[in-house]
Amino acid sequence: MRTFQPIFRSRVRFAWVLALALFLACKQEKETPETPAAAVPSGPIWQPYNDSAEVAGNADHPIARMRYKLIQSRFTDKNEVFGPLYGEAMQMSPETYAALRPLILEQPMPVVQEHIKAGRLSYEQLTRFFLYRIYKYELDNATTLNTVIALNPDALRQARICDEVLKTLPEEKRHPIFGMPILLKDNIGAAGMPTTAGAVALLHNRPGDAFITGRLRQNGAIILGKLNLSEWAYYFCEGCPVGYSAVGGQTLNPYGRRVFETGGSSSGSGTAMAVGYAMGAVGTETSGSILSPSGQNSVVGLKPTVGLLGRSGIVPISSTLDTPGPMACNTINAAILLDAMKGTDMNDPKAGTYYLEGTGYLPRPYSFAGKRVGVFAEFLETDSLYARAVQQLRGAGAEIVAMVPPEVELQGFGTLLNADMQIDLQAYLATAVREADSVPVHSASEVVAFNLGDTLLRAPYGQARMIGVAQDRTSPDSLEAIKRQLRQAGRRFFNTPWQANRLEVVLSVNNRHASLAAVAEYPALVVPMGYRATGEPAGLTFIGKPFQEEKLLDMGHAFEVLAGARQLPRAYRE
Repeated sequence: MRTFQPIFRSRVRFAWVLALALFLACKQEKETPETPAAAVPSGPIWQPYNDSAEVAGNADHPIARMRYKLIQSRFTDKNEVFGPLYGEAMQMSPETYAALRPLILEQPMPVVQEHIKAGRLSYEQLTRFFLYRIYKYELDNATTLNTVIALNPDALRQARICDEVLKTLPEEKRHPIFGMPILLKDNIGAAGMPTTAGAVALLHNRPGDAFITGRLRQNGAIILGKLNLSEWAYYFCEGCPVGYSAVGGQTLNPYGRRVFETGGSSSGSGTAMAVGYAMGAVGTETSGSILSPSGQNSVVGLKPTVGLLGRSGIVPISSTLDTPGPMACNTINAAILLDAMKGTDMNDPKAGTYYLEGTGYLPRPYSFAGKRVGVFAEFLETDSLYARAVQQLRGAGAEIVAMVPPEVELQGFGTLLNADMQIDLQAYLATAVREADSVPVHSASEVVAFNLGDTLLRAPYGQARMIGVAQDRTSPDSLEAIKRQLRQAGRRFFNTPWQANRLEVVLSVNNRHASLAAVAEYPALVVPMGYRATGEPAGLTFIGKPFQEEKLLDMGHAFEVLAGARQLPRAYRE
């Protein structure tokens, strides 16, 4: 894979502002291009099926929370999701799709931009390619991952605008994400689509763009649609399946449908990137919700330092720990996506403090030679993939330091999440939800009461965590004390061996140390490191100090090139 140098810097972009005005302010009625008669379905494009056999097939799964009760959503009709764009998507022939696949699938964004610049591809074709691919797999009940739960009806029109803007806007004034289709986890607001967090109570919630969605649009990205997630970002039920939501159904892992967990709560973001449904996806994390699905789906995922990216317009769990972050099939695309979302969010008191305008970034060449890398001694003995990755880094010149961190307890972690969500969710429902939306809840306690109206469909696995949120009575002083204690515990865990051994980075696996990194306020990056004997993916996790995202991406890119571990799932390579 080529290593790309930084290729963009901040500047006043008068022409770009004009282009964006066209891109964002076009309110005229959507064009309806002619569609070949053969592309227009004579009936439903998707048929619901009886999933009882699949549910029964998982009844004895060794992982208790994979013993599903439901696979399909009982609230979302895929005909309504995929019908409006079906005619346009199917304008692409199978032959054209096959010809474009090597130009697009798994490619870094700068490579795709070069293809567009050379005339081998257009933004409209790029967007239609991903729609075709989504329809190809998600409308087939044998391959569906229940991943995409909403599509932007204006996606192709916006792609055509990008093709027009390309003719007049110089390359140096275009962000590398310009014209790139991006998918969002469905707790992130996006105009023209609902923002449900997977919950029936928010089925008609249409709050408009979150801050980071606005930043993506301003930089020219095309918001392609919304992705399934663990309901309420997996702070809803106790011991329930990851990747399940009442709105989206059960997200499935493409490396083993109903065999391997998807990870959560950004399950749709991980699975969509695993099979190549867009150039990038955005997830969110409180504790492991980007790292877990990235590792489980063999993709790159970055949990940034809280405060790097704005969070307004995102359905919250904890204002202390929540952050959005990029997910992609490679580190280059993750870096571009991260850069495109940065900005000063005036509605998020914790975001923007450390943001510097114009720090445009792509992974740079990085050498592990002489770098002191902290590894967990226990993993060297128990995880062969981890041991192999460490050996690869040693071969690249890294000085490997086996460490045994101090034992720490995260006392009050659940209390922190309960207390924060009680406050933060109520604030979101009071500010983000419009009066015109049919949202019947205004607090966690009302969410609980609403679900009691039909627990079989609205909360089939219960709602123990949401009940805990509703019942929390933690005082503000006690909450602040818990936050301080947790931060100190997390930093003691990492800093003790870090300082004693003069480490550059600490390496973990998937989300094994996500909670500790979260409370310590340390960023973490997952990069694919291979597949276990069963075929289950796993990721190597780079944990750094606050606001060292660029350093982590440099390291991650170097390891990505060194290991060359990622492979598309076998059933999704065509």
